[in-house]
Amino acid sequence: MGEEIKQFDLIILGKGAAAFSAAIKASELSNGEMSIAMVGTGPLGGTCVNVGCVPSKYLLESSHAVFRPEHPTMPGIYETRVSHDFGEVMKGLRSYVSHAREVKYSQVIDNYTNVTLFEGLGKFIDKRIVAITGPDGKELDRVKGSNILIATGSHPTAPNIEGLHDTGFLTSDTIWELKALPRSVAIIGGGAIGLEIGQALLHFGSRVIVIEALDALLPQTEPEIGLALRSKLEKEGMQFHLRARINSVSRSRDGKSIEIITHRGKEKLEAEEILVATGRQPNTGSLNLEAAGVRTDSRGLIITSDGMATSTPGIYAAGDCVSKKMFLETLAAREGVVAVSNMFGDDMKIDYDAATWAVFTSPQVAGVGMTENEFSKKNGACSCRVFSLENLTKASIMGETEGIIKITVDPRSNRIVGMHIMAPNATDIITEGAYAVRKGYTVDDVIATSHIFPSISEGIKLAAQSFIRDISKMACCVE
Repeated sequence: MGEEIKQFDLIILGKGAAAFSAAIKASELSNGEMSIAMVGTGPLGGTCVNVGCVPSKYLLESSHAVFRPEHPTMPGIYETRVSHDFGEVMKGLRSYVSHAREVKYSQVIDNYTNVTLFEGLGKFIDKRIVAITGPDGKELDRVKGSNILIATGSHPTAPNIEGLHDTGFLTSDTIWELKALPRSVAIIGGGAIGLEIGQALLHFGSRVIVIEALDALLPQTEPEIGLALRSKLEKEGMQFHLRARINSVSRSRDGKSIEIITHRGKEKLEAEEILVATGRQPNTGSLNLEAAGVRTDSRGLIITSDGMATSTPGIYAAGDCVSKKMFLETLAAREGVVAVSNMFGDDMKIDYDAATWAVFTSPQVAGVGMTENEFSKKNGACSCRVFSLENLTKASIMGETEGIIKITVDPRSNRIVGMHIMAPNATDIITEGAYAVRKGYTVDDVIATSHIFPSISEGIKLAAQSFIRDISKMACCVE
């Protein structure tokens, strides 16, 4: 350990999206004068670039390049077999992740000479002092900060299932090291992570089984969308066991055996590999938050105000370690900015109601704001419309009509309070819904706004028009 405690204006615990966003914003606000310590373990960039958004989308896009030529949707286009080497795909994936980490994080932080990186695990000694320890638990340094931002992220969690740990399994952190395509994969969890990785492996040729405790996929979205996505994935060959509880896991001759319990009784499923995708836990257990007086919820997530302040003055938190509804890279980055801005005396707040989320399956799913059920529970009633892509010209041209756009409106003001989409490019067009929810736009505002014909985004306008007329009796481009 150093002879004296190193002094900084800001200590950031973590090296991911929220941490980088905060460090850059603090540097900008102080014209590079603020001294910043960034403390963390593992590669720069955190979850998103290393084991999250970047590798999962790379894998999905690669798998679509194999699957789509073999399953054409338009007449006159014939099936073409695409040869691929899964090991080479994964090698390319790891190479791209390394490149993205270097360009977007390592080279970026090198530009900020006011930021000092400390490799090690941070642990609070008191409300202003953090000890940094190495892998062996030996204390390497102590740093003291006028302000502290906790942005330590999260890690995959596995349920307590008999035999699971002895049998072995993959997670969204470890699957990127695969060298060969598994013949079959059982995925525990029917959320975004499981469905994205599951569809990618399915498109490459794996047999994929999804085991989900709930009775629907993607509970954060509208039930119509969860049903439609399940139908689409089943047509591609994905198998689902919903409302299923896993009793035990064991090794078998060809891989792994999973005993599940459903309303039909006990069933045995066989798979070469198991992917656990049941959620994530915050990286807060080793921080000694009690010494700093920082409160957490029952899951270990840090409780903050909508300005990202914790229960201790001068200590803020952002990213996946914060108690909230969604874990999103872009939201984490915004939280980092809000936290630092408020350290400088601002009074910024996070608008979680207008935060978008997405699932990058094909078709994509994206949403913002409240669902019909959420708004009705809170306010007693709502006005909603469900628009099918079967009525959208661009979707028909593409042969991609299995999709839905659902808009939820406050009947008292006609303002849009929620929008949920299952469609090609849903992740690109959901921003229109975010503007609508954030700014309080009405369906009339959407109708009065020009939309390109033919396009997928035109579906949002048609969904809005369905509040005032029968879309099935409407010609193209009718205002």
